[in-house]
Amino acid sequence: MLLKFPSFRFSLLLLLLILKLAASSPTEKEFTFNGFSGANLTLDGIATVSSDGLLILTNTSEKQKSHAFHPSPLSFRRNLSDGSIPSFSTTFAFAIVPTENAGIGGHGSPFNNGDAANHVVAIELDTILNIEFKDINDNHVGIDVNGLRSEESRPAGYYADDTGEFRNLTLISGKAMQVWVDYNGPDAKLKVTLSPINAIGTPTMKPTKPLMSFTVNLSAVLLDLPVHVGFSAGTYPLLTFQYVLGWSFAMNVGQAHAPPLNYSKLPAIPRMNLKGLELEFGPHRFSYRDLFRATNGFRERELLGAGGFGKVYRGTLPTSRAEVAVKRVSHESRQGMRQFVAEIVSMGRLRHRNIVQLLGYCRRKGELLLVYDFVPNGSLDKYLHYDRAHKPALGWSQRFRIVKGVAAGLLYLHEEWEQVVVHRDIKASNVLLDGEMNARLGDFGLARLYDHGTDPQTTHVVGTTGYIAPELARTSRATTATDVFAFGVFILELEDEYRVVRFNISYPTGCLWAEAGGATDRGLAREQFLLVDWVTENWRKGSILDTVDAGLGGEYAREEAEMVLKLGLMCSHPQPAARPSMRLVVQYLEGHVPLPEPSPAYLCFTKLSFPHNVGFDDYVASYSSSVPSASTLSGGR
Repeated sequence: MLLKFPSFRFSLLLLLLILKLAASSPTEKEFTFNGFSGANLTLDGIATVSSDGLLILTNTSEKQKSHAFHPSPLSFRRNLSDGSIPSFSTTFAFAIVPTENAGIGGHGSPFNNGDAANHVVAIELDTILNIEFKDINDNHVGIDVNGLRSEESRPAGYYADDTGEFRNLTLISGKAMQVWVDYNGPDAKLKVTLSPINAIGTPTMKPTKPLMSFTVNLSAVLLDLPVHVGFSAGTYPLLTFQYVLGWSFAMNVGQAHAPPLNYSKLPAIPRMNLKGLELEFGPHRFSYRDLFRATNGFRERELLGAGGFGKVYRGTLPTSRAEVAVKRVSHESRQGMRQFVAEIVSMGRLRHRNIVQLLGYCRRKGELLLVYDFVPNGSLDKYLHYDRAHKPALGWSQRFRIVKGVAAGLLYLHEEWEQVVVHRDIKASNVLLDGEMNARLGDFGLARLYDHGTDPQTTHVVGTTGYIAPELARTSRATTATDVFAFGVFILELEDEYRVVRFNISYPTGCLWAEAGGATDRGLAREQFLLVDWVTENWRKGSILDTVDAGLGGEYAREEAEMVLKLGLMCSHPQPAARPSMRLVVQYLEGHVPLPEPSPAYLCFTKLSFPHNVGFDDYVASYSSSVPSASTLSGGR
């Protein structure tokens, strides 16, 4: 059967498939290539082997495909007693190297998914987010069966043997890595393991714990027909060099072990010809002329908003006609050049369905411009605090989906990328809504990166008043826990009907003030109150659902609403250690882990925020003098 498989998907795929190639009989059950010089591979498309033995699957040619197969097919004849197929094990060393002209994709593959009649097993090393295939992010490993929608996938990385800690890897880093794929026929268990190769010539130990362990009966996929094994790659929508350095395979009726690679014989990876920021980041560089034309000369009618980093304009690129948002950093911005560097490094390689995508940049005579995906429905705050006579409220299902979307985006920033990204300014105005009202977390102008396992740099307090965790104000250290605090305040605001009104310095930093709507509104008159305290008090009285936005008209899922409100209290707890991680938050929201009841010891927020022996008036004075205004810090659109 000829495989119908889209070639222009930006993945490096290891394939086992039934495919019509030149007629041959199944022969070998084991092979090893330490480099591919003289290897009799079956190549097509742009695949080639260099003089030093490097298998080159892709180059800078646009919209091209390649395949490289072992010349002899394999026979996966079923065991007559239990119907299982033989066990197999394979390993290969590879590298995906970005080019100088590599653009940042984000719209997925326009080609159709695999045919249901396919008989193919693929291990994908995927470096672009394809929404239509339900990819988890733009940097993952997946197991595909008969199509491009992964049956199982995990963020790229490995578990360290010494600590058990999960360590992220960036597939498109240009660094050598190794994959092991092991299938146990009798148990129908497929395991995939990934690890970095620290230096060519240096042996790499296979991690004990696999990245994925997936139960799948391949006897129904790999029939009693010749099966070919090899690689597939493509250059749409990104241009990269995809290399395979070495490869081995073994098949056995019992346990199979792929022969180890001889690292001293593996060919070297060509050096990247990139400099400065492009070495770290490498997004598309737009011309100023194109951006000037796209925004009609940066006219006021194209203005979407303004923040501490400058103005943001709507634009249409002249060639592709794609709609974009162009952030033009003003010359007078105090944060301009230094924060621009932080933003493009942070945003350039971060790609996730719930994060606004940075497409590229432009530098011209000191002027700085960033080009983002255009998100058509604007910022969330416009839907929360609205004139009900002119704009309808968000329904409950939309709000719940927004909460889960922002949580997924934060989890990616905190744990699923190669470095920890602390957003520092989570709030409703920095959450944008796409055409289907899905949440996209934006504005990384305040983000700082630090390596996993190290302390974040101590700096000035940044963020937006009302969302700042108490320990951030005390120590000036932003962490993932301070992001979780802001997320908790955000979801309380999303579920309630009150906005952040003002910051009252007679109360600790992080207190959220709101005003009731009127004298008849729950009997609160025009009394000012802390939103966190108010929700807490209603929880204590057993009336937490009384805090749900009245604009919903009672049309909401009571159990979900109660869970989200309690989760907001947990996340905005004054003690950082009491807040859940974003991974646990996502598990709560997806229903994978039951949410515990908030502790009865949960005291009034104002009583725990600061030690009573601290001179708070003096503290507020020093804090206020060192922190810019909220409008300067927001950096929002």
